[in-house]
Amino acid sequence: MTPSPPSPHGSDPREPKAAKAPRDPKKIPAEKAAVRKSVTEKTAAETATGKKAAEKKTAAAGKAVTKKAVTAKTTTKKAVAKKAVAKKAGTKKAVAGKAVAAKRSVAREAPPAGPLEVALSPALDADDRERLLHGTHHQPHAVLGAHPAPGGIVFRAFRPYARSVAVVTGDLRAELHDDGDGFFSGLLPLREVPAYRLVVAYEDTVQETEDPYRFLPTLGDLDLHLIGEGRHEELWTVLGAHPLTHQGVAGTRFCVWAPNARAVRLAGAFNFWDGIGYPMRSLGSSGVWELFVPGIGEGELYKFDITRPDGSRTQRADPMARRTETPPATSSVVEASHYEWGDEEWLARRGERPAHEAPLSIYEVHLPSWRPGLTYRQLAEQLPAYVRELGFTHVELMPIAEHPFGGSWGYQVTGFYAPTARLGTPDDFRFLVDALHRAGIGVLMDWVPAHFPRDDWALAEFDGRTLYEHEDPLRAAHPDWGTLEFDYGRREVRNFLVANAVYWCEEFHIDGLRVDAVASMLYLDYSREPGQWTPNEHGGRENLDAVAFLQEMNATVYRRVPGVVTIAEESTAWDGVTRATHHRGPSGFGGLGFGLKWNMGWMHDSLEYMSHEPVYRRYHHGEMTFSMVYAYSENYVLPISHDEVVHGKKSLVSKMPGDWWQQRANLRAYLAYMWAHPGKQLLFMGQEFAQGAEWSEEHGPDWWLLDPAYGAEADHRGVRELVGDLNSVYRSTPALWERDTSADGFAWVVGDAADDNVLAFLRRDADGTPLLAVSHFSPVVRHDYRLGVPDDIPAWYEVLNTDAGRYGGSDVFHPDPVKPEPQPWHGHPASIRLTLPPLSTVWLRPA
Repeated sequence: MTPSPPSPHGSDPREPKAAKAPRDPKKIPAEKAAVRKSVTEKTAAETATGKKAAEKKTAAAGKAVTKKAVTAKTTTKKAVAKKAVAKKAGTKKAVAGKAVAAKRSVAREAPPAGPLEVALSPALDADDRERLLHGTHHQPHAVLGAHPAPGGIVFRAFRPYARSVAVVTGDLRAELHDDGDGFFSGLLPLREVPAYRLVVAYEDTVQETEDPYRFLPTLGDLDLHLIGEGRHEELWTVLGAHPLTHQGVAGTRFCVWAPNARAVRLAGAFNFWDGIGYPMRSLGSSGVWELFVPGIGEGELYKFDITRPDGSRTQRADPMARRTETPPATSSVVEASHYEWGDEEWLARRGERPAHEAPLSIYEVHLPSWRPGLTYRQLAEQLPAYVRELGFTHVELMPIAEHPFGGSWGYQVTGFYAPTARLGTPDDFRFLVDALHRAGIGVLMDWVPAHFPRDDWALAEFDGRTLYEHEDPLRAAHPDWGTLEFDYGRREVRNFLVANAVYWCEEFHIDGLRVDAVASMLYLDYSREPGQWTPNEHGGRENLDAVAFLQEMNATVYRRVPGVVTIAEESTAWDGVTRATHHRGPSGFGGLGFGLKWNMGWMHDSLEYMSHEPVYRRYHHGEMTFSMVYAYSENYVLPISHDEVVHGKKSLVSKMPGDWWQQRANLRAYLAYMWAHPGKQLLFMGQEFAQGAEWSEEHGPDWWLLDPAYGAEADHRGVRELVGDLNSVYRSTPALWERDTSADGFAWVVGDAADDNVLAFLRRDADGTPLLAVSHFSPVVRHDYRLGVPDDIPAWYEVLNTDAGRYGGSDVFHPDPVKPEPQPWHGHPASIRLTLPPLSTVWLRPA
């Protein structure tokens, strides 16, 4: 947008700490004022084309903003004119246009050689002038600011819309010459560049401010080297906007990586979104542009005004912004954290046990819709208590990085380093994470490094050419989502993403990252037809760049942040997703290095089985047993996620066949079977109380189902109570989690009773102590059902029964311990006889 000139009725927000210009109460209309005018002729140096330009500067002493009158006399017609300092008047009747009091003179102290003179500086090169005016200058600090020159120090300022600019250093003050087009300059007879400030006068405003172009670069050689190598693991500490004190002056450092840009300027609310007066400097081959702006602090809105290689311009949000405006607004916000954490105890003990050998049951949450309208801090008052009551060990937050379209649920990210402003500030989000930790609940976060949207203010062709996306259009365009895929082969892009993973874990104390859409990253032919993809250098379909990126990300996160876990949403049979990166598998690849992987096969197979009427389940029995064929090929999470309860897939309870009672009974039996199966558990919000409707991000879970005034409230509360008990028994029973990844921790009792719809197996902890899980997916009661058991257990007692009346079941249970009989059965030396409740799962432990 084209900015308006500074308002005649207020301060110019382009400069911090604006002060009103003093007004002369004796000022009268110009036609009645008796004002002497002096003219200083200025002759510009000859340009490269041989042309000469001469400019005249006129100033009315009666309108002087500072009430200091200076008489400039024309003394010569030479190429460089000198401006004499007026002498002190001898009487009070001296004409104001001819003299100025010494204490208000332009130069208060004369250098040793004689009186201070403000001379015309060497003319600004015409090319520099044009490039600054048109936003194509890559080194503004080389011509603006203060620089040694023959005869003294040259001061140059570029202040569009200003009426005058003066330099103040110590007790000295000098008015710079107006060179036109917003340029001001002067040559002062000083021996070295001093610390100085600028006094800038606009139509109705005078501002005293630091000159951004007097400061040295804020980034050192090591930072630039690491950025160039793609190895800066704390990238967020150098790129983006950072309030700091530089050379003794408070302000904000702005840095952005834009290697293809002809020039970059800083635009924001402080300069009417017109970056013409704020060009940034290029820091060499790093592709980084930098500018330190004094007086700018937290809360300022900004973007980068980029001149593309073709000369066109675009304003872009900061890819490294740590805070953004609330969508649909798109500006970046200067941010600094002031949060003081209180989760030291949590962090100290979270790494005591590896995730795959620890209890891990996850409640998946979409924060904006869990309780619609709540902020991060309000959620902190409710979410930890609710999750703790249910007994989950962790929450998993669907993506909370900033995204423009809420309907994407956060999976189309534009602000990779900024928690969404919809719910509050970054420190507010820290408050929520801290509250969960202090409640004993870990925090996992969905992370989306697979793709990004095409919004023209974000990452797409950021500096005018492909940058974050792959240069090959076939590799760049994601075939399913209309988004762009990252170029994992470019070291700076890989650095951007690896540092981002570390950032969330270190800056927000996130305990783990669930990495979205890993399969789409790993395969060049993902959702592509023949001819739409190019094989890798070995002729294969594996994306070798993505493999290297994922390995680097996992290795870096685990090295830097002890106790965290990374989880892959990988829907294929890729070999070694959770294998160490330095261990090669049969495919020849090292492992990807994840801690856990979503078991999508188990999820699809088990839900397919449960969707059938019990009479037909015998024909699908293998769908419930097949998961144990590959159960130890990876470290698995069993996910019932948001993806399974939207877009016509129905909610979990609505997938179940039968009438309302049977649907809930099936659901209860399925959940207990899931909690007993090897692997960790994940359950999406709303499914814990058998919500009948699909999830919608617009209104969230149907909490009214738990209202005591609702007639069927008991049905839903019963399922929620079961989930709480599942978690309670699970956490206190090491057999259910300690050996999830070891075949020694599982043994079938009966896996082939398809006609009975029965599954029974033993889980064992590291000491061999067992738990017996029996699932019966038929709506009839089976009496005296014999099951083989070890002969070293004197009695078994029922620790959980999904048919209990308080859950909404028919209350068929075993109140007394069940003693084994010496009759071998199912390959075991002893056996017990149980009454199997209808559509139920029963857990038994040694008495």
